[in-house]
Amino acid sequence: MKSLSKAVMSAVAAAVLLLCFVSVSCSVPLACENLLRPLGQPDLHGLEGRRAMIAGSLSHLPLMEPLRRRDSATAEFSSNSGESGISFRRSSRSGDNCHYASYNVTLKGNSFTFKNDNVTTTFVHTSCHDCILLKFDVESEQRQHFYLFSKRRQLEEMEIEEFRAQAQCLNLPPPVVMDPTKDLCPEQHSTNPAAQTENKTETKND
Repeated sequence: MKSLSKAVMSAVAAAVLLLCFVSVSCSVPLACENLLRPLGQPDLHGLEGRRAMIAGSLSHLPLMEPLRRRDSATAEFSSNSGESGISFRRSSRSGDNCHYASYNVTLKGNSFTFKNDNVTTTFVHTSCHDCILLKFDVESEQRQHFYLFSKRRQLEEMEIEEFRAQAQCLNLPPPVVMDPTKDLCPEQHSTNPAAQTENKTETKND
């Protein structure tokens, strides 16, 4: 009788463990699917303005160290022409050096592409109310860049933790969190074609 009781208890324990394993296995993909859901087409008015980079991660590990050495970075959107034409400007600061870049891009749904380039940028949902979360897919080199920008220099810890979880869902390394005390580059709106070329290089390599 005792042997039968032990056998029954073992069977119940195994069933519980199996149920827990299945439950966890199913919940992880569902959680990531929710965390990484694409944003609907953003409202241009809400998209406009300059934001500082809060954190970032890249799938190409050699590029993580240059990101760690960066003092600050910004992204800025502004209306260009029509309902889908927008200007996308970026700046990055390392020490006393600032680099600027500018694009005219066309917004298509929840993403935009760079002219004559194979980089597709997708807006990803974030619970941060003044943030934009951008996922750059570099098709030619099959890598991803993942950046969180905000109108604030420092976010709440729960907002940073959400970004960390999102990066983990993409199998990216732990994000680099920027130092909010570091100066940003002064604002500069450039239409110089050379700056547009620099921007393409920057997008691929930072």
